[in-house]
Amino acid sequence: MKAALEAWGASSNLFHQGAARETDDPDIVAATMAQPGIVLRRPVGSNEPFAEHAGLPTTLPGPEPGRSRTSHRASQRQPSRKTDDAADSKAALAFARAQKQRDALRRKKEEAALAKLRARREAAVAKAEAALDKARREHEARAGAIDAERAAIDERADAEAERWRREKERLEAALRKARA
Repeated sequence: MKAALEAWGASSNLFHQGAARETDDPDIVAATMAQPGIVLRRPVGSNEPFAEHAGLPTTLPGPEPGRSRTSHRASQRQPSRKTDDAADSKAALAFARAQKQRDALRRKKEEAALAKLRARREAAVAKAEAALDKARREHEARAGAIDAERAAIDERADAEAERWRREKERLEAALRKARA
């Protein structure tokens, strides 16, 4: 099958698509084996043998023998041109109407997709802002706790400094008294 597709110059798998098929017919197999690599043809709709160059079919569909061309044409009903124009006009209007509906539906889908994208973006922004606000509150709480601890430490340091000042004065007074 691969060799056949290459010989035909086919870009798609004609066997898979149903346009070509394998055969078991011994006459066809013998003809292809006699000329490998060459595309063999036969006239469409005929049972003539396969050859490198196929001729035209010898029988074509047409009027039955004995019937005139006019009687063959008369047997084929052709609608009047006036009816065709009216049908063409109706078909064109129906097509235009359907095209407008398709365009409106496409625009509606595009708008819905844009709205969905916009909603996702807004939700992402809201989520990021909420995370930032939460982090800011946590920072302010921690900074406040540190400031409170700093104030308590400063107060303790001031109390210690005051205690030391009194203790020092008392001890210096005792030292002066002992020296005197």
